[in-house]
Amino acid sequence: MVRTIHAMRTDDLDFVLPSELIATTPAPTRESSRLLVVQRSNPERIEHRVFADLPGLLEPNDLLVMNRSSVVPARLQGVNVETGGKLSGLYLMDEPAAATDSRACCGAGGLRWVVLLRTKRARPGRRVMLLGPDHQDSGIVIEMIEKAERHGPGAWVVGVEDQHHRGSELDTLGVLDRAGSTPLPPYIVHERKIRCESHTEQSDRDRYQTVFADPAETGSVAAPTAGLHFNESVFAGLRSRSVRTSEVVLHVGAGTFKPVETETLEEHPMHAEWCGLGPSGACFAGGKPAGTRVIAVGSTSARTLESFAGVDQPYPDQLSTRILISPGYRWRWVDGMVTNFHLPRSTLLAMVASLLEIPGRVDGVERVQEIYRVAIEERYRFYSFGDAMLILP
Repeated sequence: MVRTIHAMRTDDLDFVLPSELIATTPAPTRESSRLLVVQRSNPERIEHRVFADLPGLLEPNDLLVMNRSSVVPARLQGVNVETGGKLSGLYLMDEPAAATDSRACCGAGGLRWVVLLRTKRARPGRRVMLLGPDHQDSGIVIEMIEKAERHGPGAWVVGVEDQHHRGSELDTLGVLDRAGSTPLPPYIVHERKIRCESHTEQSDRDRYQTVFADPAETGSVAAPTAGLHFNESVFAGLRSRSVRTSEVVLHVGAGTFKPVETETLEEHPMHAEWCGLGPSGACFAGGKPAGTRVIAVGSTSARTLESFAGVDQPYPDQLSTRILISPGYRWRWVDGMVTNFHLPRSTLLAMVASLLEIPGRVDGVERVQEIYRVAIEERYRFYSFGDAMLILP
C-alpha cells in the first residue's frame, strides 16, 4: 500500500555525527545499552537511562509489538572464476525458476536467487565462486543468468550450484550458512576497516540477531535493530510489570540501506517490503485494542502496524507496503516507540520526527534535531549496534 504524506525537504533531516560515535560493536550485554527517554506529550522530558530500566518506564497493560523476522547470512564474497577478481554482493530473495529463461543454467536442485552484485564485469554466463565466512572456497558457485533491475541497480538472477554435492537438492538457508556472512550495514563494515578492527563471524551472527527471532520467519537482510537490546532479563522485568508483548513479521529488504537522494521525501522511491500481523493479529482483530498504549519496537514494527491500520478488515495474512511516514502523518495504532539512533537524511529519522510532532504546537523535525544534538553531546552510540531511544506516549 502507499500512503500520501506531507512533503518536506530532505536536508531538514541532516546532521553531523562524529565518526567515533558510530558503534562498530554492540554493548557488552544487550540490556546495558544506554536509553534516552523522551515523551510525545511532554516536549520538556528527556532522561538518560540504560535499557535495563525499560520495564519500569512502561505502564501495566502497555503492549510492546516487535518484529520477529530472522536475519539470514546474506552478505556474499566471491571470486570471478575466469579472472580471479574479487567481488561482493547481497542475497535478496529466491527467484522462481519460471521467472527466468528455462534454458538458462539454474544450478543443481533448480535453486535461483536474486542478488545485488558489486562488480563491473557482470554478464550472463559469468561464474563466481563464493567464499565462506572463513574466506575459503565454500563449494558454492553462482552463475549470472539475467539482470533483475526491478529489484534495483546491480540486481541479477543467478543460478546456484553446489560443487561438493552435485545433483543434490539445494536449500537456500543451508547454502547461505556455508557461503554467506552476517549482512552488517555498510557503514559498520567501513568504519571497522578505518579502525583496523577485527571481529569473528560467530559473534556478529549472535549479536546481529534478536533473541526472539523466529527461525521459521527467516528472510531479513538487515536486523530490526531496536529489538537487539532485549534479552530474557528485560522480558522478565516486562512480565513482572504486566507489560504485554506481541510480534509482527516484516522481512527487512536491502532498500533499508538506500539513502534519500531526492530534494524532498515525497519524491523518494520508497522500497516495498512484505509484512504480516503474525501473532499480533489476535490483538488487532477489531482494530487498535481499546485502552491500550501500543509501543512499537522499531520502525519495522511501526511500519507494519500502520500499514495494516490503513486497510479494511478482514486483514490479509500479509501485504506489500511502501508506507513512508513523515511529519504530517496521522498515527492510527502506534502510540510510542523503542528505536535506535538513525542515519541523517533518512526515512527512519522522518518517522521519528513524525511521532514527536504535536500539530500546531511542536515541530517534529526541530524536536528530533534537538534530541539528536543532546545525544551527540552526551556521547550516545549511533546506528545498528548503538544505543536506544524510548519515545513514550
